[in-house]
Amino acid sequence: MPSPYTHSKTLTTTITTRLIKTPLLLLSSFFLLYLLYRTHISPSLFTPTITSSLSTPTTTTTTSIHHLVFGIASSSRSYPKRLSYIHTWFKPYLTRGYVFLDRIPNDTLTSPFPIPTIISKDTSKFPYTFPRGLRSAIRVSRIVKELVDLNLSDVRWFVFGDDDTVFFTENLVKMLSKYDHNKWYYIGSNSESFDQNTNYSFDMAFGGGGFAISYSLGKVLAKVLDKCLMRYSHLYGSDSRIFSCLAELGVGLTHEPGFHQVDMRGSLFGMLSAHPLAPLISLHHLDNVEPIFPGMNHSQALDQLLLAVKVDSERILQQTVCYDHSKSLTISISWGYSVQVYEGNQLLPDLLPLQRSFVPWRRSVNVYSNPFMFNVREYSKYPCKRPAVFYLENVFSKANEIQSNYKRQFVKNCVQNGSLENLEEIVVFSQKLDLDIGKLQAPRRHCCDVLNLFDTKTKVLIRQCGDEELIAMDP
Repeated sequence: MPSPYTHSKTLTTTITTRLIKTPLLLLSSFFLLYLLYRTHISPSLFTPTITSSLSTPTTTTTTSIHHLVFGIASSSRSYPKRLSYIHTWFKPYLTRGYVFLDRIPNDTLTSPFPIPTIISKDTSKFPYTFPRGLRSAIRVSRIVKELVDLNLSDVRWFVFGDDDTVFFTENLVKMLSKYDHNKWYYIGSNSESFDQNTNYSFDMAFGGGGFAISYSLGKVLAKVLDKCLMRYSHLYGSDSRIFSCLAELGVGLTHEPGFHQVDMRGSLFGMLSAHPLAPLISLHHLDNVEPIFPGMNHSQALDQLLLAVKVDSERILQQTVCYDHSKSLTISISWGYSVQVYEGNQLLPDLLPLQRSFVPWRRSVNVYSNPFMFNVREYSKYPCKRPAVFYLENVFSKANEIQSNYKRQFVKNCVQNGSLENLEEIVVFSQKLDLDIGKLQAPRRHCCDVLNLFDTKTKVLIRQCGDEELIAMDP
């Protein structure tokens, strides 16, 4: 038989256990009732939050062309002439956007596919006092508001440009993917012309080069734009008005060098053969410069560039330099456009400034001055003193490799001896460039190797540089 002491101990333990369990059970019951109560009055604790139209959605997918909406400034007069430029980049059923007109054009339009158009609203209530300016600047500036007010779904970026702006949309999407559209961003670039920037602003996105406004900023700007415009009757252009109203909101320009206003005249060879280390986003004013490929009209020359864009958009115009020590040659490649071959050792930093093949936008400016926003170097007026130049002939991809072929532009009455005398073609091999956000934020130029050098043809391979590799001619 158990002793009385054992029985007493067991009884004491049981009572103690019950005394502990009872409050725990009461506390658990109270907590469950509390949760049920909270669930009833606040379902958001247990179900996903439903985002209202005024709140900022959470990004869960990569930015694509579908997330961009374009607002293109045009007029009934210019639209028929410049529609072909829009056709080069606006893809039906893929690109979203509208062309804004003052009225329906009188001319019959020949178009392979329709592009949505909107007749801008009346702007007669807004003052315009700039001497000899164009009142249409007010209408064009309000494109921002009219586009935002359409309340289109699934928009991350509003992009604006002129009817003669050529956008490289794949690169534009990739560049914008660096930024959070939920934050306030105003992205573009100023003019290449020092004088144009002096007259307007060094921190303004020039509209012809195009600019992007994040969805969150666009919604706010649309609400205050009309009130803001009343204060800026004295300004010349639409882009000045947008810049001023964004400045009042406290937002500055985020510079992206791939936007090109092209406030220059003459030949763009120097600019296109030494593009910044950034994706090409846009080109403007192509009717005001020489065709970018020799022996072609403007339309044919642009189509030739687009051949390479379709194969490897992100690599287009990216400059790569390599050396052939045995022949003492320097080869500078602007992928998809041109190759230049120099005799001797040309140091890389000396090849980065733009050759001055162009002249200032304003004809009154001294052509021998340097009114540009970038470093320039001499472009000899004597063709025989220039490097050998090869222009893109064709490009195609096969398996894991891209091959682009460049044919030499021979200059009459130039005598060249040595390695360059009979060289007719450069063949460049590369892989499709796919820049992730890290490479966009911290870009690095690629290297290249001369695979072989024959009398008439040279083959070159573009590749990533090694960690400690220098782009220079080995001693």
